[in-house]
Amino acid sequence: MEELVRNLKNSGVLKTAQLVEAFLKVDRKDFVPENLKDLAYVDEALPIGESQTISQPYTVAFMLELLEPRSGETIMDVGYGSGWTTALLAHIVGPNGKVYAFERVPELYDFGEKNVSKYPDLRKRIIFNCRDASTGVSGEKFDGIIAAAEVLEVPGAWREQLKIGGRLVYPRGGAVFKEVKKDENNFLVEKYPGFVFVPFIKDAD
Repeated sequence: MEELVRNLKNSGVLKTAQLVEAFLKVDRKDFVPENLKDLAYVDEALPIGESQTISQPYTVAFMLELLEPRSGETIMDVGYGSGWTTALLAHIVGPNGKVYAFERVPELYDFGEKNVSKYPDLRKRIIFNCRDASTGVSGEKFDGIIAAAEVLEVPGAWREQLKIGGRLVYPRGGAVFKEVKKDENNFLVEKYPGFVFVPFIKDAD
């Protein structure tokens, strides 16, 4: 894991001290299927079943740097799959923060939750949800929201439940977008092209 982290730092994508520490403490090997353990430190997306993947470490680092998670914050993680990003976030937000993790595929919900449970202290900071995330969490406000799957249209609840100054990071149309909530009606939007993601699937009404 140390070599992977070193390569991510050298590439310029992994920069923040808290993120570097999280990558070193939360071992990607604990979040890949047994038959792929020997590929855990390769900088590539790997299949985890149900036509989903554990994202490429470069992409995870890139998106988390955009999200800027901090100690004590409340974060929503959409489409957690393997649980690796969720665990990284739980490490960063610390014991006074919390992560709402969403995975709508039951098999992946179980897989990711089981993987995160290898880190009992991190598991305590996470609320797992086996359902569609498009309605967010009623009554909650988030410092950050991150989605791992391609979003065709950002659900209104996400922008509504984001705190002023909160960050929203998601993929759409082969790019990663970052939105910062300036006030209730205005968002600063940045676009970073050149990425490929699995599609975000919304439950049928």
